[in-house]
Parts: sequence; C-alpha cells; structure tokens
Amino acid sequence: MLFRQGDATVRISDIQRCEVRPGQLVEWRLSPETVAAAAALPTDPRPPAYIQESHIRTARSVREGGLFVPTWLGTAFDLAGQVDLDLLEQALRGWTLRHETLRSGFRWVGDEMHRFTLDEDDVTLQREVVGVFTDPDLLVRHLQDRFDEAADALGWPNLIYAAIVREDSTSVYLAFDHTNVDAYSLQRIPAEVHELYTALAAGRPSTMTQVASYVDFCEQERANANTIDDTHAIVARWREFIGRCDGRLPEFPVDLGLQPGDQLPVQKLMREPLVDADAAAAFETYCRPYGGSLVGVLAATSLIVHELGGQPVYRTVVPFHTRLKSAWSESVGWYVGGAPIEVPAAPDFDAALASVRAQLQANRSLARIPLARVLHLLGEDFRPTSPDLYSIVSYVDARLIPGSACWTEQKAYGLLRVSYGDQVCAWVNRLHEGLWLACRYPDTDVACKNVRLYIEKLRELIMSVCPAPRH
Repeated sequence: MLFRQGDATVRISDIQRCEVRPGQLVEWRLSPETVAAAAALPTDPRPPAYIQESHIRTARSVREGGLFVPTWLGTAFDLAGQVDLDLLEQALRGWTLRHETLRSGFRWVGDEMHRFTLDEDDVTLQREVVGVFTDPDLLVRHLQDRFDEAADALGWPNLIYAAIVREDSTSVYLAFDHTNVDAYSLQRIPAEVHELYTALAAGRPSTMTQVASYVDFCEQERANANTIDDTHAIVARWREFIGRCDGRLPEFPVDLGLQPGDQLPVQKLMREPLVDADAAAAFETYCRPYGGSLVGVLAATSLIVHELGGQPVYRTVVPFHTRLKSAWSESVGWYVGGAPIEVPAAPDFDAALASVRAQLQANRSLARIPLARVLHLLGEDFRPTSPDLYSIVSYVDARLIPGSACWTEQKAYGLLRVSYGDQVCAWVNRLHEGLWLACRYPDTDVACKNVRLYIEKLRELIMSVCPAPRH
C-alpha cells in the first residue's frame, strides 16, 4: 500500500534564496474597480472551509496579541526570452479566472465569516511599473514587504503578482494568503501560466480544460464534517491522541531552546538537497514493501528524534491531501487534512517502518474530517497563539507534476514566508534531481543545532539503506 501525502512543492525556499536577479519590476493586483465590485456583493452561501476559518481566526488572534505574522505562500519561475507584458497580464488574469477561490473572499459579520465571490466579468488586474532594481538585496526586501502587505490573511484582495523583466528572461512571482492555496497548488502554477502565455503568444487556444472549484469543495467538505458530533469514532480517536500529548497537539520532540510563556520566536529556514536521484530511488525501493518513501521518512524521523530527545513514543500529525476525487486534482485551494500517528521507539529501521505503516493504515481515514471541526467538538480551549497548530514532517514525490522536469531550468521555487513560530515544519520532496529538504524552525542556537543534527542523521540513514557502489 502506497501512502500519498499532500502538502509539499517544488524546491521550497524563502524569498531570500530563490535566485532573485535585477531587472524592471512590474506588479499586478486586483483593480480598484474589482475591489469596489466585491464590496457591493451579497453573501455567497457557500461557507469557508474549516481550515480557512481556523487560519483566519488564528491570524486575528495573533494580531490582536500585538504581533503581525505574515504567512503567505508563493511561487517563482522564469519565462525565457523577451516577454510581452500585455500577453503576460492576459495570462495571469486567465489563470486567476480559472480558479474560483482567487476571486472569493470573506468579510466579518459580528463574529461570523461570510463569503463573497466575484463574477468572472468583474475581475480585472491593475498593472504598475515600479521601476528598475539593480541591487538584488534591495529587490528582495521590496518583494517581501509587498507580499507581506498584499497577501495578508486579514485583508482582501490577498494576492499579488509580480514580474522582474530582463531582455533575456522574466522572473514571475505569485504570492497568496494560505486560505487560497496549498503547496500542491503552487506546483502546478509554472506550467499553467507558461501554457496560457505561450498559447496567447502563438495565437492558439490553451490546451487546459476547466477545473472544479475549491469554493464548491469547501461547501461539500463542511457539510460532511457537520454531520458528525462528539460521539463519532474519529473524534474519540483524536481525543485519546491529544490526551496522550498532555492535552496539546504534538510538537517536534527535541529541545528547541524555548521556555513556556516565551514570546513567539522568530524563525529561520534550512533548505538544501538531501540526497541525489540514485539514493532517492534506492531509498524508495527499500521502503516500498512498507508503503514507500513517506513511510521511510517518518520511520527515520521516529528513530532520530528518539535519539536526540529521548521520548519513548514519536507522536505527530501527518498531512494528507484531501483531493479524493479527480475533479479536484488540478484545482487551486487548500486541500489538506491531518492524521495522527504514534510510533514507539523501535530497535531498528525495519521495525520502525512496520510501525509507521501500521499507524498510517489505521489512522489515514482520520484526515477526512477537518481537524478544526474535531477540536471544536472536543470542547477544549485550543485558542491558537502560533500560526502552526503542530509540527509536521511531510514527504511528497513531485516528479509527476506537469512541467516538473523543467523546474531547474525555469528556476522554479515554492516560496515560504518565514516569520514567527514555535514549531518545526519539515518538507522532504522527491524531485528529478533527488530529495530536497526544507525545514522551518525557531531561531535559537539549540533549535539550529538540533535541526541540523536531524537533517544530517536523516541523510545518513537514507544513505545507509542504499546499496554500496560497485567498483
């Protein structure tokens, strides 16, 4: 049985390390006319997804506590040659219209979130030529500041597009509040925008077909989640799991140098190649009888954190995609659920693999019900003080994503805004070049040391099950 996870992307980076190069900066936002049309819209009866509502309420709670915590996601990629900005603008608008969630937002009515959704004809972009940047560091700071402001969880519009134009290539950037996208959504953007742009340039119809709407998915998922109550078996399983985590959702079980009651710390990002393509293939082959590389990464993590932190059981929430129907496979949205697993300390890697496989088989179905719904039914005070409810370790094989073979040539990246947080979030992605790892962690000396140890030990364990090279 192969387990497929759902929240990882192309080479994950921050804006500081995604090969930003000088050029003329152009930005697009939804036009003032579009914003005015949105303000006059009636309520769309389709509700927010539980994960959207939880995210926005958390952002509001943290903001009311006096801290602005940017949490946008984005993508960056190059278009080769000299770009026609009028055609690029048409492509960006066409791509926006393709995904209904991008023209949908929320407004507060008392303490309730009500959706509004624009008609396609009311959506236009406004272009601004910002100017020429010759200093890449200054350009990076400008982009980050603009994305922080324009892709804010508590504002609308909450997306922005940009291009850095040069004679031989143009770098395209798209940034969104997390309510609009998951990381899998970001993976598809380079190929989709490239197809729309090249079709316009060639004067031919695009080859892309219509996609299902995430807004419709939100309505269906919420209706399904609302059919369960606190007596449901899934709620009982989560109640037991959280009880064994001392009433909290699990943290990364190694010392991060944090003290109870500390202010939310600044975070940093480690991101680097983990192993090459041959080692990634060998690791997959070794782990396949147990379910594949996802099982392997989690099993390896359980062994490593036991060595580093001494906890007898590794508890974590594993992110899985909720694109259970093919209609959602190309849709932009936040299609992510979580399943809890508990992995006792194992004597060796094979035993850890078997334990993780059993846990995923037993608990994978728990990801079908949004965790925010479960927490509400548990009746506990899970008022978040951090943008991350829990630590994660995620794995995905991205090689089948359309256009993935071109990501290196296109300088394609998935962008994380690394700001504040007290959790460790790690993503391991299988690319054509091998395994790529990114890890966001609190900026303390202890956390930096232990996260570095975790990455090095993960690399060593992966290599340890690879066949010895022949001489």
